[in-house]
Amino acid sequence: MEKRIMLGNDAIARGAYEAGVKVSSAYPGTPSTEISEFLAKYDEVYTEWAPNEKVALEVAAGACIAGVRSMACMKHVGLNVASDPLYTLAYTGVNAGLVIVVADDPGIASSQNEQDTRMIARSAHLPVVEPSDSNEAKEFFKYAFELSERYDTPVIFRTTTKLSHSQSIVEIGERVVPEDRTYERSVPKYVMMPASAIARHRVVEAREDRMAEEGATFEINRIEWQDKRVGFITSGIAYQYVKEAAPTASVLKLGVVNPLPKRLVEEFISQCDTVYVFEELEPVIEEQVRAWGHDVKGKELFTKQGEYSANMLRRVLYGAEEIKAAPDVPARPPILCPGCPHRSVFSVLNKLKIHAAGDIGCYTLGAVAPLNVIDTTVCMGSSISILHGMEMAKGKEYIRNWVATIGDSTFLHTGINSLINMVYNKATGTVMILDNRTTGMTGHQEHAATGKTLKGEDTYAIDLAALCRSVGVARVIEIDAFDVDGLERVIKESNAGDELTVIIAKAPCALLKGQTFPNRCVCDTEKCKRCGACLKIGCPAITKNTDGTVKIDETMCNGCGLCMKRCRFDAIKQVPKV
Repeated sequence: MEKRIMLGNDAIARGAYEAGVKVSSAYPGTPSTEISEFLAKYDEVYTEWAPNEKVALEVAAGACIAGVRSMACMKHVGLNVASDPLYTLAYTGVNAGLVIVVADDPGIASSQNEQDTRMIARSAHLPVVEPSDSNEAKEFFKYAFELSERYDTPVIFRTTTKLSHSQSIVEIGERVVPEDRTYERSVPKYVMMPASAIARHRVVEAREDRMAEEGATFEINRIEWQDKRVGFITSGIAYQYVKEAAPTASVLKLGVVNPLPKRLVEEFISQCDTVYVFEELEPVIEEQVRAWGHDVKGKELFTKQGEYSANMLRRVLYGAEEIKAAPDVPARPPILCPGCPHRSVFSVLNKLKIHAAGDIGCYTLGAVAPLNVIDTTVCMGSSISILHGMEMAKGKEYIRNWVATIGDSTFLHTGINSLINMVYNKATGTVMILDNRTTGMTGHQEHAATGKTLKGEDTYAIDLAALCRSVGVARVIEIDAFDVDGLERVIKESNAGDELTVIIAKAPCALLKGQTFPNRCVCDTEKCKRCGACLKIGCPAITKNTDGTVKIDETMCNGCGLCMKRCRFDAIKQVPKV
């Protein structure tokens, strides 16, 4: 059997391929993004980027009802967006299998919160499958489809940042495509009006009870008996830490973490002297085990916050000192890239002393020094609604020094709904769409306004300006994001006026494939007055010499010219790259 070293996300894509998945829909969100990018390489699977996670799940649901195995992918906060169909799909059940991949982010490496998907799954009465390494990611993904079809339910496939982005050996199998299931019309099953929903709720509860009882026989739930003086109940990546820090302990490894197999859990506890529940984030397993009357050790020893590690377990069990994997290095805070068009926009807003209601994307970095522009960031699309709420609370005069800033992909995700709300309710604020022609923060994925599909095929590109006009915005201005004088003028005019304005600041992301930069910027130290105006834009390519003059790193500079436009003494020039 062929073996490969694969990322967890690559292995999930391989599992989908081998399971015979025919349709996959997703919205990019770290740490789940690469699953769809890997899956798109298999021509047998239809893959797409949806405008948001709600749409992605509905597309996958349609495919499963039609009779083919399907999936949707998202990060944990994306599941919030998809929760509307999620809770009801638990009632309808499936025809062919439906698996929802949700990637949690313990430690908040790239998210706005640290929520635990298992909590949502319990509320929605949906089973959760969780792997511990890349090979399990592939094999468990196939098993998740078996569970989905056996129990007539969508299945949540939970991963975490560490599992998504770590590598291990995977045994490669063949693609096996089950025969398409015939769709049969069933109003009581698929039309969730109250009478149907009441009946289906009883089905859901019975299904969950049956899964909990039969979970003791699931092949991905297993007991590894060793020294019975110490036992661990664990799952996911935390299992790897247990095996590293306590290799001789007995372990109950759960592959299905909801519903819990009570009979198997109680068998394990009955034979161990001391039992630890070792799970990242919330005490989901621990609280259920305690509710059954069992005395286990858990969150009183282990934190609810951040990623776990073998070091953490060693400290608790043995009082061991932390084993450092690398020497201490200076912190490196995230920063906008050289040549980023967002920096240009924020530099203008900073100069005008304007506050920005921000959104989810690279441009959230406008909150930190030296730009100091973004004042709020809550969730995808929230910037526009927050600006509207401020105006409705305090009036037009209050928001004359505020704007909403949102990226092009985020605008299509949920920002358009908020803009419609502003139009409908007669708002007058200024909305700035920072159009860099990609979904930048998650690694340059296509979206509905780029003109390319996930598979790289040409498609219609949504015209953002026309879209804004079509929902009733009369004043829509398109402008080059690096036209700082023009930006300053239109922002002043918009905030002084009394009508809703959308400003679309356009310039491609500096890191987009195919981007070329013929020029770079250089500083004439003889002309430099050490005023620091060029430093205020926060470009990492610009530093100071020991005498206080400015130095521009030619290997980093993309020649955008923003620093040159900020220099009043003609000390910075653009020159051709050699």
